[in-house]
Amino acid sequence: MSKAVINFKIDSEVKEEAQKLARELGMPLSAIVNAQLRELIRTRTLNVSAEPRMTAYLERIIEGVEQNRKTGKNITRTNSVEEALAHLNSL
Repeated sequence: MSKAVINFKIDSEVKEEAQKLARELGMPLSAIVNAQLRELIRTRTLNVSAEPRMTAYLERIIEGVEQNRKTGKNITRTNSVEEALAHLNSL
């Protein structure tokens, strides 16, 4: 994938705080900006929050998993870690 450069002006304090948070997360600021732009394109929405939120897509997946759990569908019960690993390796 080719790369492009975007130049835009932001407050110095905003840039410093964003870079600090990016470092705390262990990633470059450019990765965060790329991820946010991809999410904007994918969902056509912009969510701004200091608290993490589940997307509607993730909520649908979790609802399906919860339904499977309740009905016993796609569930394999094991009695030990070794048994669980053996089952996973057989898939």
